[in-house]
Amino acid sequence: MHKVVLIGAGRIGHIHARNAALHPRIELAGVVDAIDASAQALAREWNTTVTTLDAAMADPTVTGVIVASSTDTHLDYSLRAAAAGKAIFCEKPIDQDLGRARTAHAGLSGANMLLAFNRRFDPNFQALKARLDSGAVGAIETLQITSNDPAPPPPSYVAVSGGLFKDMAIHDFDMARWLLGEEPVLVYATGSCLVDPAIGELGDVDTARTVLRTGSGRLCVISNSRRSGFGYDQRVEAFASAGMVRADNVSESTVQLWSENGIATDRFQNFFLDRYAEAYRREMDHFAEMLDGAPAQVGYADGVAALALAEAADESMRTGAPVQL
Repeated sequence: MHKVVLIGAGRIGHIHARNAALHPRIELAGVVDAIDASAQALAREWNTTVTTLDAAMADPTVTGVIVASSTDTHLDYSLRAAAAGKAIFCEKPIDQDLGRARTAHAGLSGANMLLAFNRRFDPNFQALKARLDSGAVGAIETLQITSNDPAPPPPSYVAVSGGLFKDMAIHDFDMARWLLGEEPVLVYATGSCLVDPAIGELGDVDTARTVLRTGSGRLCVISNSRRSGFGYDQRVEAFASAGMVRADNVSESTVQLWSENGIATDRFQNFFLDRYAEAYRREMDHFAEMLDGAPAQVGYADGVAALALAEAADESMRTGAPVQL
């Protein structure tokens, strides 16, 4: 059993606490949060204790930390954990500032660190990746990633999120790098505020389209919106030299109603914690493997690369010009 401490008792912290506490090779050894009531409640739920960051870092029996706190703490806490020799499971993004994230290279490039881009662990997307890697449809040429939220978040969330590209599309930038198998060298993005005027008043957009091009000419189009109107919309289409591989939305059930009016199916899963529940469990499985000595499948360098794409997309949108990486 590996002792792990969770930092952050918010919404995503609850998900990771559950998966860690129920994992057969992990012991949830403590919870850290700036709000004591939140830490106490989560610790009681999983029969563990409330601890402090200093105590967790100094405890030699704690071999791993899960950083699920606010984004502005991700980098600092990860650096502290790396310096203490802990394995790190850090939520995305690694930071909201690319320059600051890059300065951590010396401290994190060699760390045993998982950067939690959960979509890489989704069984549907993993199956799509496996089909591409097998060559079943030839060499990949273009990629279409669709990522639309059911409804916009509150303005209070948007104000501290870092913006659509760093908060929402950063998942899609990581997916693009993973599936294309090459680094994008050019980014062109445009965006509008079509869903919620309050988002525009905060200087952000709620609708965006981004085009990525790799050095060999492979293309990716990423479509983002803060509102779908029909559920959590998560689709990927990979077009290759001999065909196409597609991963579609996940419905709440496979039940269909057939009548003279046609076919009616169940609605799409409507919340990211439901849609990616299995991905979060598989992330924790991988962290357990890392605690056993396996290398991380996605780490610090991937976090920096996705953040670089997010900043380039934001620059492109604001200048109206493509950005070379």
